[in-house]
Amino acid sequence: MGNTVAREDFEWVYTDQPHADRRKEILAKHPEIKALMKPDYNLIWVVVLMVLAQLTAFYLVKDLDWKWVVFWAYVFGSCISHSMTLAIHEISHNSAFGNSKAMWNRWFGIFANLPLGLPYSISFKRYHMDHHRYLGGDGIDVDIPTNFEGWFFCTRFRKFIWIVLQPFFYAIRPLCINPKPITRLELINLLAQLIFDVVIYYLWGVKSMFYMLAGSVLGLGLHPISGHFIAEHYMFLKGHETYSYYGPLNLLTFNVGYHNEHHDFPNIPGKSLPLVKKIAAEYYDNLPQYNSWIKVLYDFVMDDTISPYSRMKRKLKGEVKQD
Repeated sequence: MGNTVAREDFEWVYTDQPHADRRKEILAKHPEIKALMKPDYNLIWVVVLMVLAQLTAFYLVKDLDWKWVVFWAYVFGSCISHSMTLAIHEISHNSAFGNSKAMWNRWFGIFANLPLGLPYSISFKRYHMDHHRYLGGDGIDVDIPTNFEGWFFCTRFRKFIWIVLQPFFYAIRPLCINPKPITRLELINLLAQLIFDVVIYYLWGVKSMFYMLAGSVLGLGLHPISGHFIAEHYMFLKGHETYSYYGPLNLLTFNVGYHNEHHDFPNIPGKSLPLVKKIAAEYYDNLPQYNSWIKVLYDFVMDDTISPYSRMKRKLKGEVKQD
């Protein structure tokens, strides 16, 4: 897949995003999908077990040689950490407790955030809702790279470095594109995280802290699961801005690979997205799709026509409402 000419700017489009129209069509034809719009209570127990697994790992690595701390941070910690960010993604859509208990979801997101080492959950929710409402929106959707990223990370080597540094760009980009006032919940998220980190350091020392932080950075950078960052919306085929992935890593990522289905029905938990695809197969089977996130990463680096510029971007019209 690929274009024929290297991009020097984003793909500016002047149409609405396709997901709202497709959602309306699908619901008219398959109203039974509405029954899937309910919380996934199993998510609560999965998240609790993941937190306990990381706490156990923090204890087990505290006396290991440094080479083994690094090894386990990449092989195990990074997978759990990245999976936890996608659990937080589910929680941001109120999938754990439902829309009627929105604050329960916010507190639970702060709890799920703890083994990542860095405060993330509350800010992610605020920006992620903008991503769904205003996909590709200029100055609003911080999933879109900056002009600097598109201009500078244009060679194979630089694109490789860009993938390695993904967690830093995701952290810094909102401050450059769409800074927002800090909220009370964000301060609570920060304070809870600082207390947790201090306790881990006091109990088990620097190796446990390193394992926690390195796992988060490595898991969101050069890692097979990180292929989803690029697979979701980077335009490998002209005219298509959202892509689904139907490979086995969905088992570790709460089905985030079902990304067309997710944008069409953001209030359906990841557990039920394969059912959406099955029920409305005529809408999804013929859309461009992936079966390997590793191949997505390889193609992104090696295809000279693909870069951070390979995104659709929109000038927003009318009133913009942000969280």
